[in-house]
Amino acid sequence: MTGAARTDVEQVALANTAFYEALERGDFDKVSELWLDSEAEEVTGDDDDRTDESIDGTADGDAISCVHPGWPVLTGRGEVLRSYALIMANTEYIQFFLTDVKVGVAGDTALVTCTENILSGGPPPEGGGELGPLVGQLVVATNVFRRTPEGWKLWSHHASPVLAETDDDEGDETPS
Repeated sequence: MTGAARTDVEQVALANTAFYEALERGDFDKVSELWLDSEAEEVTGDDDDRTDESIDGTADGDAISCVHPGWPVLTGRGEVLRSYALIMANTEYIQFFLTDVKVGVAGDTALVTCTENILSGGPPPEGGGELGPLVGQLVVATNVFRRTPEGWKLWSHHASPVLAETDDDEGDETPS
């Protein structure tokens, strides 16, 4: 049956994939569209008069957050989107290979955990070729989505580097 509604888990997985694909393309407009904003903070479902607030009393749209590896917590739509604009302006090439993707949905909130296997390159060196050296990174990420009338939107992204073990680490055990 074509055009059938997808399950919530499938819709969240598609929104998560769209986020990483937009980053790869450097599509700032699409990245912005995928983040929750104050106009989209009202979730579908019950039409009661309650307003969802965070622990500190701010509305959900103002409470979006992002942690890039090695960065402090960024809060608010403006601060979060500025960080992506900065990253895109300074990254010539980036590709994400997502592994260990797990999606869970509870009501109007969804949680995605994954490993970002990142390949990136900066601008070429002076007088060099088309692209600077490629660098690989292993990052674990948690993406939290909220259901809105426009679909699932990112509420929070938290990414942390994975410290890789080296061969030297295995032989460093000294008896006490």
